[in-house]
Amino acid sequence: MGRAAVKVMIGLSGGVDSAVAALLLKRQGYDVVAGFMRNWDAMANSDVLGNPTLGQDLCPQEQDYNDAKAVAARLGIELFRIDFVKEYWDDVFSYFLDEYKRGRTPNPDLFCNKFIKFEAFRKFAVSHGCDLIAMGHYASKECIGEKAYLLESRDQAKDQTYFLAQISQAQLQATLFPLGKMLKSEVRAIAKEANIPVALKKDSTGVCFIGERHFRLFLKNYIPAMTGAIVDIATDEVIGRHEGVYYYTIGQRKGLGIGGIANHVPGSHFVVRKDVKNNILYVASEHEDHYLLGDTVIVDTLNWIADVPENGKTYGAKYRYRQKVTPAIVTALDEKTMTLKLPLPQKAITPGQAAVIYDGSRCLGGGLIKAVYFEGRLINE
Repeated sequence: MGRAAVKVMIGLSGGVDSAVAALLLKRQGYDVVAGFMRNWDAMANSDVLGNPTLGQDLCPQEQDYNDAKAVAARLGIELFRIDFVKEYWDDVFSYFLDEYKRGRTPNPDLFCNKFIKFEAFRKFAVSHGCDLIAMGHYASKECIGEKAYLLESRDQAKDQTYFLAQISQAQLQATLFPLGKMLKSEVRAIAKEANIPVALKKDSTGVCFIGERHFRLFLKNYIPAMTGAIVDIATDEVIGRHEGVYYYTIGQRKGLGIGGIANHVPGSHFVVRKDVKNNILYVASEHEDHYLLGDTVIVDTLNWIADVPENGKTYGAKYRYRQKVTPAIVTALDEKTMTLKLPLPQKAITPGQAAVIYDGSRCLGGGLIKAVYFEGRLINE
């Protein structure tokens, strides 16, 4: 079947990456249509109610849609506006809040990809006669026999395989990644040369689909503040007050409000532990960063995209998005839980975040960090 007979729906976000991905698909001869996903209703959710200033994302959200329309018009492709607000709340945002209430630090992008971009969107595309979907993610796919493998992007600074570690084999099989072999600079150059309307648009940041916000204020609309003690983990001394342990993350330095403490070595502090039960936030001085080290990680909610790692074998692992891959010895505890032994202890491994496993350039999948140990002692869970 020629590419002209293959109908592809591209997720068009209003940004430059998805716009260039759509352009490349057209140049490759595919029959291309586009879908803009609306997954967050700021007016209906409580971040606007009682705090109108946080509703300022209404304009950017509509601007993204208008940008997507302009791109679709420039490329001559049909654009669907798709409402996944309920699915996003049920499958992503509820999980996001539940994790924070447990004192963990979730990564909603993982489940936004798993349940929305690569599942609800894929089903919508199929219902509209599409054979495949495509995304502007920086990732690649390699098919060997009947299996599809997820590969790192050529642009290591933009690689997004970490956020794709929870997608399934079926989802990967049905997806094209037109930008996988490209550098971001090349994407920008193509957009400018083709007069794409968003060629110079700034890249988006923030929580998947929710956007850029004052994050602590945003969370307070869903998880009420409950002040408590900030305790120096080395001395057990109370050195400040926090607004609620839920709002902080392991390794966080900014926003603690405990500078210039009497009888303490000058310098910043960072979060090393959150005791949700007793509402205590433990911190350490920047001179005591050994409190952040972990050498054993318990990981659950496992998902393997193609191949399951071998027990006792050393793989590469990442525990946050921009971290370099470091060695980890994998041991399965059961089908949904594994232990990672780290020959090189790592800092600020955070419960709720993803532990993603790599075999060379292949992203095998991974799971969620459940607990972290150092030299046999529980550090965080």
